[in-house]
Amino acid sequence: MIDYLPVSSFDVYLFHQGNNYQAYNFLGAKPIKHKGVKGVSFTVWAPNAEKINVVGNFNKWDGTNYSMKKVHDSGIWNIFIGGLDEWQIYKYEIHTKNGEILLKSDPYAFYSEFRPNTASVVVSIDDYNWNDDEWMEERKNKNILEEPVNIYEVHLGSWIRKESGDFSNYREIADRLVEYVLKMGYTHIELLPVAEHPLDASWGYQATGYYSVTSRYGTPKDFMYLVDKCHQNGIGVILDWVPGHFCKDAHGLWKFDGTPLYEYDNPLMADNFQWGTANFDYSKNEVVSYLISNAIFWFDKYHIDGLRVDAVSHMLYLDFGRKDGEWMPNKYGGRENLHAIEFLKKLNKTIFEHFPNVLMIAEESTAWPLVTAPTYLNGLGFNFKWNMGWMNDTLNYMEKDPIHRKWHHNLITFSFMYAFSENYILSLSHDEVVHCKKSLVDKMPGDYWRKFANLRALYAYMFAHPGKKLLFMGGEFAQFSEWNYEKELDWLLLDFDMHKKMQNYVRELNHLYKHEKALYQLDSDYKGFEWIDHSNHEQSIITFMRKGKWEDDFVIFVCNFTPVPRYNYKIGVPKLGRYKEIFNSDLEIYGGSGLKNNKMIKATEYKWHNQPYSIEINIPPLGALFVKPNTNNPKDEIEDGSQVSQI
Repeated sequence: MIDYLPVSSFDVYLFHQGNNYQAYNFLGAKPIKHKGVKGVSFTVWAPNAEKINVVGNFNKWDGTNYSMKKVHDSGIWNIFIGGLDEWQIYKYEIHTKNGEILLKSDPYAFYSEFRPNTASVVVSIDDYNWNDDEWMEERKNKNILEEPVNIYEVHLGSWIRKESGDFSNYREIADRLVEYVLKMGYTHIELLPVAEHPLDASWGYQATGYYSVTSRYGTPKDFMYLVDKCHQNGIGVILDWVPGHFCKDAHGLWKFDGTPLYEYDNPLMADNFQWGTANFDYSKNEVVSYLISNAIFWFDKYHIDGLRVDAVSHMLYLDFGRKDGEWMPNKYGGRENLHAIEFLKKLNKTIFEHFPNVLMIAEESTAWPLVTAPTYLNGLGFNFKWNMGWMNDTLNYMEKDPIHRKWHHNLITFSFMYAFSENYILSLSHDEVVHCKKSLVDKMPGDYWRKFANLRALYAYMFAHPGKKLLFMGGEFAQFSEWNYEKELDWLLLDFDMHKKMQNYVRELNHLYKHEKALYQLDSDYKGFEWIDHSNHEQSIITFMRKGKWEDDFVIFVCNFTPVPRYNYKIGVPKLGRYKEIFNSDLEIYGGSGLKNNKMIKATEYKWHNQPYSIEINIPPLGALFVKPNTNNPKDEIEDGSQVSQI
């Protein structure tokens, strides 16, 4: 049975206005019953096609009798084919006006063949039995800015693999990953793009199926199981999302109906020279509907908790990553992509209207202002931004031999000048451990012991610094080799003492972070931070306070970036009483030298570092300390006979 179904004129109107935010509900392949017959309705936007046939195994890839019908002058085509069910593979055979015949995958397909095959697959994704109601309800009432956010960044194809070297299934990964993330104390996982992509080496950043969860690791419902299990165990799920560009593979969006449809008409604007891809054209309303609907789709159908939007700088600037002669200015002669700016504002405004308190994270590497400001204040409307400046300065500093660090002290302190200008996430991501950049531990200077000590100091500094946290997989146990997407992590390193101790260290640091509200409640507020001493460049020591909402809730952080221990080191403190060391990166259980402060530390009425009181502590080599007032024994007496303040 062949028939043609009416398409809602309202849906079509909104789609052409750039305001249809659930276009996936009427475009694509939908298993339905029509006139008592089970079959599949196919609907596609291809306004410049001369003719479109649906082809697949069901008709031996001969679409002669399976021609779609154009819905009036909307540029949308439809056909109902009776007798078809789920798991049929198909493509659109598009006849162009210049006589070409193109075989295209469905831009709105919910599933695709396992690579290297490229056909779309008919599936229904509406009958999964979710068990995350409690999580979804709690999410509505959380102010994520004041919550701990500690993200474990994961590439599913190389976190674990089967003994054969084949990919593990989403469900297999879920059962191990959730247990691991819970044990390690992370609050979220962030997945490198799971949208369908033809080339493993692109890590998912050059997609062909924006609505199709990649078949590398299983089916859509397998992926739902992964998200569901995370939520049942209190773990949020963030996806990397790439609305800036798409790959030019013949079956994808590139020149979809024989003309530039999803990309710019002008080749100079369409070509992304840096990556050999095509740029989305945000001036086309239908492209805006496609992309915003796709963002909504992942929240709606897969219950995800956030999107990390890739390559925002490439979207904002017409000349980003381009040479002279490779870009065109906007209508005012500037380098800003005006349509991309409006798209991002519309995207974020729409997402937060539909899904309050999720995460919309910009990977933006320039000084573009107000990235995380609301759109009503002329911001881009994200609620988080990766702090690329902090990452570059910090790694630059940590890679230097400690003897030279005093000449570059600004690299470790400058980020505090702008730490509260945006809502930041401090990221040590996959990008920092590939392409001959070396792994994090291998970046560190010195011998074997010092490499690990430096890395522990780096992690402690990261967790003390204002901003949410992100660490790429493998960094938690100091994988020595660079990340390789073709094989699983070097888990065998956990058989070696120092790597196991590093994993334990990161786990304890993660749990400390979640326990101490002062380390996360006021991440984006200057009230949550106070310098004690930023000027000791000669000894490469920094000291500052992190503060919670309550006046007496604070943690003091001290870090020594040289291998020289400092004994009886005086620091200023704001309160009189006794202090205790609550975390020390140099403990022997973490692989350190074991220099610590065993006893309660008495504050004296000796002004220091512009503070009314002071304490003396021992600071370990290449070590970091977290110190806070002792609240367990408020009646302990100090030497002058007065009572320790109840802090």
